[in-house]
Amino acid sequence: MLVSLHVKNLALIQETEVYFGPRLNILTGETGAGKSIIIGSVGLALGGRGDRDLIRTGADYALIELVFHLEKEGQLERVKKLDIPVEEDGLVILQRRIMPQRSISKVNGETVNAKLLKELSGVLIDIHGQHDSQQLLQSKKHLEILDDFAGKEITGIKKEIKEKYHIYRKLQEQLKETNLDEREKERELSLALFELEEIESASLKEGEDEELENSYRKMSNSRKIAEVLNNVHSLTGYESDCGAGGAAGRALRELNSVSAFDTSLEEMAGMLTDIDGLLNDFNRTVSDYLSDLEFDQNLFLQIEERLNIINRLKDKYGSTIDEIFQYQQQKQEEMERLLDADAYREKLEKELKLARTGLEKLCARATKIRKDAGKKLSALLIDALLDLNFNQVDFSVALEKKEGIGPDGWDDAAFMISTNPGEPRRPLASVASGGELSRIMLALKTVTAGQEDKDTFIFDEIDTGISGKTAWKVSQKLALLGKTRQVICITHLPQIAAMADNHFVIEKKSMEESTVTAIAEIRGDAILDELARMLGSDTITESSLANARELKEMAANTKQY
Repeated sequence: MLVSLHVKNLALIQETEVYFGPRLNILTGETGAGKSIIIGSVGLALGGRGDRDLIRTGADYALIELVFHLEKEGQLERVKKLDIPVEEDGLVILQRRIMPQRSISKVNGETVNAKLLKELSGVLIDIHGQHDSQQLLQSKKHLEILDDFAGKEITGIKKEIKEKYHIYRKLQEQLKETNLDEREKERELSLALFELEEIESASLKEGEDEELENSYRKMSNSRKIAEVLNNVHSLTGYESDCGAGGAAGRALRELNSVSAFDTSLEEMAGMLTDIDGLLNDFNRTVSDYLSDLEFDQNLFLQIEERLNIINRLKDKYGSTIDEIFQYQQQKQEEMERLLDADAYREKLEKELKLARTGLEKLCARATKIRKDAGKKLSALLIDALLDLNFNQVDFSVALEKKEGIGPDGWDDAAFMISTNPGEPRRPLASVASGGELSRIMLALKTVTAGQEDKDTFIFDEIDTGISGKTAWKVSQKLALLGKTRQVICITHLPQIAAMADNHFVIEKKSMEESTVTAIAEIRGDAILDELARMLGSDTITESSLANARELKEMAANTKQY
């Protein structure tokens, strides 16, 4: 769950920190106090777009920090698969610093990119903003919701469908490429034959280019090598007085003349003897190398010509001899296909037919799973919608077969609903109002929560377009969801606020020449004061407090614990 939120220098927030609790966390406050900024900061920390305009006036940066505590094994495993370190106590700390030119995000101290942060947010939290209900109007979202509800049963099938679909599409492309007219076929065949003959005539050998390049480099620089080695031979030899070998020999003779007087001197003499031997061996090796160092002009020209041939082939067919061989194999296969195009096309058609049959079987299995899941989802959703004060409601998931197969199969899904007795079910987009959409989304969340590892749900103004008895029903459903998940909800309705297990008030205050937004948890009498305000009381009176107290008692009595 989300343990804490720390925000600094963001919009109207100078600095504030809040610790959330389990179950139902309610955030209230006057209109314009900055409630959405508080929830919006969570989205920013999880990779939302962070403009420089969000930085508080006069500040150099804005900072948002979230602390999550992971308890579910599924969550922990999914986070670890993202190669994100998790503390031993299950803590995940996200920090985002927004600066004028860029922003930096870190998870448990390690810098992460936006893509990884988005994947992580999908594991940790579900944020339902003011406009997210509109997604229910998009039919393409319905199949995604249905598959999420079907869970593991369809996940494996979808993976197989996707793999088989890509194989099927590749075979289609290969078959399409065989549709050449005779002139194109002759041209392709002629080019393949020319390229094969050019490669074969070169009689390439693996590693040949590296051996030739070493020989060419040595022969090209043979004069310089000879000059340097002659100098080295003189400097390390025994012929001249300045040679290291001669000097070592003289030093050894001097040392031997006194080594009998001290065992330490004997050890030194032994070391110098080894050095003298090494110098002698080195000098002899240099001499042998010089003796073998000959420049053969004809051989040099042959190597140069051979390298030119190999490099021309590399320019055309691959950067290494191995890649040239691979290209040769591809051209050989291509030529065989062109020479026997009819047999090759027939072979592809058989493979395509088999791939299509296998793909259709998988799609049919996926359809059956989706139909069964659609029936279960519909039954559960109808019950949930009735709990949310839909007097009479009929809901179903309609599956239609698309014209073609895609990576998800051949199904299209559409949510169909009727909210009035006697009316037929129609597409959700043509029936539901704004307030109904919010309740339908809440119903979906409560129904599908069991399929998700996410432990925290955030609702920003789920109460749009509702009041009275419906508000009570929504508050009860939120409390029910809070029974198994952490719920954080912004609301204007006292009926929902009264259900809070943890209640926070967001206020906008004037400080000297600036305005700041702050959040604080309230308890006891302060909760009653806030409920009285939400009930419409300009001034807190005994009567308004009595109404607030009654509201809180009603909430306590109706909680489904």
